[in-house]
Amino acid sequence: MDLDHETGGAITGWDGVMQSILTILSTPLDTRVFRREFGSKVPELIDAPMNDAGILALYVAVAEALEKWEPRFELTDVTLEGAATGVLTLSLSGNYRPRAHLGDLSSVLDETRAVRIQRDRAQVWSLAA
Repeated sequence: MDLDHETGGAITGWDGVMQSILTILSTPLDTRVFRREFGSKVPELIDAPMNDAGILALYVAVAEALEKWEPRFELTDVTLEGAATGVLTLSLSGNYRPRAHLGDLSSVLDETRAVRIQRDRAQVWSLAA
């Protein structure tokens, strides 16, 4: 069980995983006081040139961060969508493993889930519809 960042109430299951993914990918490394290694390189890479090398580096940063910090989501695919308005959307697909944080790595719910994360021009990160 986690706390919902919006309401302060309890959040569980897939909703908690989505919130965790957003937190991991939007948190720059070295910014958490007692856990400097928490987060990802995504915030520093999102403004890099979006050529082949930049996109590949972004995909690798997403995969590494989720593998390290969110065992309940087994990443299988990442795509990046950009818009002329400056809104970037990361679409993630993967398997939801609800008990992986307890050491059970089987995909009990062997189904692909999708998460879409956006960052707008004001550098505000959010879950996308």
